[in-house]
Parts: sequence; structure tokens; C-alpha cells
Amino acid sequence: MGEPILQVENLVKHFPVRQGVVFQRTVGHVRAVDGVSFDLREGETLGIVGESGCGKSTLAQVLMQLEPPTSGSVRYKGEDVFAYRGEKLRRLRRNMQIVLQDPYTSLNPRMTVGDIVGEPFEIHGDVVAKHERRRKVQEMLEVVGLSPEHIGRYPHQFSGGQRQRIGIARALALRPEVIICDEPVSALDVSVQAQVMNLLGELQREFGLSYIFIAHDLSVVRHLSDRVGVMYLGKIVELGAAEQIYEHPTHPYTQALLSAVPVPDPTHRDRPGRIRLEGDVPSPVDPPSGCRFRTRCWKATDVCAEQEPELRVRVAEHPSACHHAAEREVVGS
Repeated sequence: MGEPILQVENLVKHFPVRQGVVFQRTVGHVRAVDGVSFDLREGETLGIVGESGCGKSTLAQVLMQLEPPTSGSVRYKGEDVFAYRGEKLRRLRRNMQIVLQDPYTSLNPRMTVGDIVGEPFEIHGDVVAKHERRRKVQEMLEVVGLSPEHIGRYPHQFSGGQRQRIGIARALALRPEVIICDEPVSALDVSVQAQVMNLLGELQREFGLSYIFIAHDLSVVRHLSDRVGVMYLGKIVELGAAEQIYEHPTHPYTQALLSAVPVPDPTHRDRPGRIRLEGDVPSPVDPPSGCRFRTRCWKATDVCAEQEPELRVRVAEHPSACHHAAEREVVGS
């Protein structure tokens, strides 16, 4: 991989919880993102994986400045993006784009495909001349595997997979360097998921893109990600090269997610070593003390409740936030 293009350090996003109708008061905070740090290198795909409610989508929104951060920093090529305003922020948008999760609601139903894909050219008027925009939109549709003849159609005339291709074409229109993919295949059929994933891989190789790929299923990002960060209740609990994460997971939560990956052979679905987590993800308003995963962890001891584990290398050459990362045994069903 190349040099770091995006550097995230101790990023925090808390949402206030208020009570009262006329005179509201803050009674707590939803700790959606609570101290996340990582970097993204040129040409790299970083997968962010975790259950629903762990803060993945909020992380994406803060990185794109769709939500203001509570604290922390995000640097794009060494410059603090949270200090950008006006025209400088507009120019940053050219280099950082997002593909949203739901292809059925992320496209304006009243706009044609040509208007949707061409909208970035209207906002950034100096990128493509007016008389060239239609041709450029048709070119972008061809790049993502759609016919240029579809330029006058509306979103409801396409399937879910085709709509997501339209969303990818819109994100790619300005030739960005970083694309954040916020669960782009979770609403699609399995066969369509594979097609979209293959398309993203081809586009990365062709245009030298860097991806942050968010998903709740570790199997989805396995063949696309160079590195994987596992997120739980607002924090990254394990981070490392994809091979290390899949072959030598050290955090109990990562082990549980991997054990839940579907197996094609029905005779092996109840295979030994299958980990069934008890209970739901705790409330981000009042997370457990110490290790946030301890309330569902079979390895938890007194130290887990007393001390929050740091994300550091303990074993297997990649960092993990677990006091018992060196213990290899797992619990079967």
C-alpha cells in the first residue's frame, strides 16, 4: 500500500439525550463513536465490521462531515478536514465520496438517472463543461455496467442491484480518491452482492481508489479488504491485516463473528466451535465498565470489569483490545 491518505485519531461522536417538552435538559449521551483511531493508505481497502448499532454508519457520516464530531481529528493528506469551510470543504468533497446503504432511498425518485449521476457536475461546475456533461454521464453509466440509453429513466425502473450501480456511478463521477461504502450490499440478494463487490474491486484497480468498506458480515468483506477493523459499541476492538483477522482472530467478539459466518454444507452448520453470543448489544447510553464486551464474553474475569483494555499488540502481530487475547480456546455450542 502507499502512503496514508486518511488518518483518524481518537474520533468521538456523542449524541445528547434530552428530556422535557418545553424546558429540555440533557440527561445523558449516546456514545455512538467513542475513541476510534486508524489510517487508510492509498489504494487500500479497510473493512469496518460489526453488529448493527455499534457505530459504523455514524463513523461514516462523521468522516464525510455529515455529522459534526464531538472531538478527535481526521486528516486528509496531512490536513485537518474539520477545519475546512466553504470552498475548501467543497473541494474536499471531490476527493471523498460515499455510497449509501439503501439503494431504494438514496436516489431521488423524481430525478432521472442522468440528473442523479450528473448532479455532482452541477455542484462542481468547473469539473466538466456543460456541453460535455451528458456524454460524461453516459460514460459513467458504462463504467458501472449500465447502458447509456438508461440516462432518461427513473430509479423505480431499475432493480436494487442496478440502483446501487447508479449510486456508485454518482460517487465515482468526480474521480475521488477515497470512497466510503456504507454497507452497500446489505440490501441486495447474494448473487447481486457478488456482482457489486466484483465491480468495486474492478473500479479500485482501474482508478486507484481507496475504500472504507463498512459491513456487518465478515464474510462479505473477506476478499475485498486489505485490512479489517472490528467495531463493537463505538470502539475498534481488533485491527489488522485481513489474513491475520480471519486466520488468527484474538478478540472473543471477532471469534464469535467468524463462527457465525454461514457454511454452504448444511451438515456442518452446527460444527464444533460455533459461538452463540448471549444477550443483545448493551445500550451506548450506559456502556459496561471496563471492557464493553465483557457482559457477553465467556472469557470475562474481574479485571475485565475494572480496566478498559487498550488496543495494542498482544499476540498474532496485530492489535486487539482484550485482556485475554493470548488465550486461544473458544466455547462451542
